[in-house]
Amino acid sequence: MRLYLLIGLVAAVVSFGVSLAVWRLSKRFRLAPAIRERDVHTVPTPRLGGIAMFLGVAAAFVVASQIPFFRLVFDNPAQVWAIFGAATIIVVVGVLDDLLDLDWMIKLGAQILAAAVLALQGVQILSLPFGNVLIVGSQFGSVALTILLVVLVMNAINFIDGLDGLVAGVAIIANGVFFLYSYLLAKEQSSTGYFNLASLIAVTLVGVCAGFLPLNWHWPRARLFMGDSGALLVGLLMAVSTIAVTGQLNPGPPDRAVLVGAFIPILLPLAVLIVPIVDFALAVVRRVSAGKSPFSADRKHLHHRLLDMGHSDVQAVLIIYAWTAVVALGCLLFFIIEDWPIPVAFIAVGLAVSLGYALMPLSRRRRAAAPPGPVPAEPDPGKQEQ
Repeated sequence: MRLYLLIGLVAAVVSFGVSLAVWRLSKRFRLAPAIRERDVHTVPTPRLGGIAMFLGVAAAFVVASQIPFFRLVFDNPAQVWAIFGAATIIVVVGVLDDLLDLDWMIKLGAQILAAAVLALQGVQILSLPFGNVLIVGSQFGSVALTILLVVLVMNAINFIDGLDGLVAGVAIIANGVFFLYSYLLAKEQSSTGYFNLASLIAVTLVGVCAGFLPLNWHWPRARLFMGDSGALLVGLLMAVSTIAVTGQLNPGPPDRAVLVGAFIPILLPLAVLIVPIVDFALAVVRRVSAGKSPFSADRKHLHHRLLDMGHSDVQAVLIIYAWTAVVALGCLLFFIIEDWPIPVAFIAVGLAVSLGYALMPLSRRRRAAAPPGPVPAEPDPGKQEQ
């Protein structure tokens, strides 16, 4: 565990230092783009934080490659290079989009290309749970499903990138929970196998986002945005860590640990990404129903709706943090605790409390708009008792 913490610390320090450098260079060369109609911020802000995050990931992996503990992660260099090749494609296209506002077809093509690079180099969904067995798919099916998952997760993360600190905080929570899961899974299936690619990516993302968050937090406004380059990078690596977990599962007769582990890789990513995926699905339905491209921008995302309800930027961000944490931790409890009513109760109570807080402005608004009750009549002085 200490070595994972070291890797997270390296990622955080490099990400923070490079973020400061990128912010200062962006101010010096006036690289902050104009404010768009859908933007919430009112001051032009640089959107090149993804560069710092990418370098933070690279630094963490370079350090990890020199530590014997992580040797098995780097025993397959083709997969590691495929991950960085895909990340490079995404970051380059994302930076160009942040500066030049590329057409959505170009961005989608780059996402498919990056996902294909991963899939064709063996970073694939190898198996899926069905009942009490693990189904090993065909090569074509594995490649196609991997590309679909990677593109979906990248866009789901990118779609919620609309408020200061939102994606970075959600990524810290989601990857923190996913790190605990992948670490415990490796520990349960192998007494010495605490090293794995999924855990390394998850802890690296936690560190990278923690280092970037101080410049991205709303106090009183963010100084640097991660942009498409950062949001797509986070989505790409989260998808890769999810896919990497399937390689730890033995597609034979499962015991409880393997069976639970077989379902959790499907459920947990959905849990940690529940808000982005719901937002993504609603946006696609909304835009296609209106005859628009599913990737066209608008101002009707979940975080926009929270703002329109009367929440401040920070309140909206904290509400989405709470939703992410409750569902993700609840699903992790299913893996840790055999007594399933406890996780169910945790999720139900947590969602009820956070949803109630989210709806408070609406109830206050209804009370304020309600017609006043009858005004008590003034007593008639002539009828007062003498």
